[in-house]
Amino acid sequence: SEGARLKNIMDETGCVNVFLSEGSCVKQIVAEMEAAGEEVPRDAFGHISLAKVNVGAYFSKRLASLVGAEKTLVQKSGYFARSAASNDFDRDLIRKCAEAGVESAMAGVSGCMGEDEEKEGKPIRAIEFSRIKGGKAFDVSQAWFQELLKEVGQP
Repeated sequence: SEGARLKNIMDETGCVNVFLSEGSCVKQIVAEMEAAGEEVPRDAFGHISLAKVNVGAYFSKRLASLVGAEKTLVQKSGYFARSAASNDFDRDLIRKCAEAGVESAMAGVSGCMGEDEEKEGKPIRAIEFSRIKGGKAFDVSQAWFQELLKEVGQP
C-alpha cells in the first residue's frame, strides 16, 4: 500500500514530503464530513471553501498515523514554488504570461493566464473562468507524468 511505501521512505530518510493540490479528494472529504454531521464550509455562492476544508490538515493527520510520524508540517505551495531559483523555461513562461496578461487587460478580457490546452497550439491566453471551474480529473497516463514517476522512483 502507499502507506507502507511512505513508511519505508520515512524509516530510511527520517522524513516524507507529500505534495497535494488544493482540491485533492475534496469530494471524499466533504462526504466524510457530511456523514459525520459536520457543516461543510461554503462561500457566498455555495461553493465549498477549500481553505476551510483544509485538505492539507486532513491528509496530514491520516498520513501521520500511516507512517508513524510524531510531527507533521503543512505548508502552502507558494512557499515551495519560491524555494528554488527559476530556470529558463520558468522565466520564459512567466514572461509570456505577463505579456499576454497585459494585452488581455488592455483589451478588457478577463480570465486566468495559461496555456489553453483546448486550443490549437496551446496558446498562452486569458482562459475563460467558466472553463476552469475545477473538477477536471488529472490524467495519470500522460507520458510526461509517467516519465516523472520513473525519475522519482514512484511505482
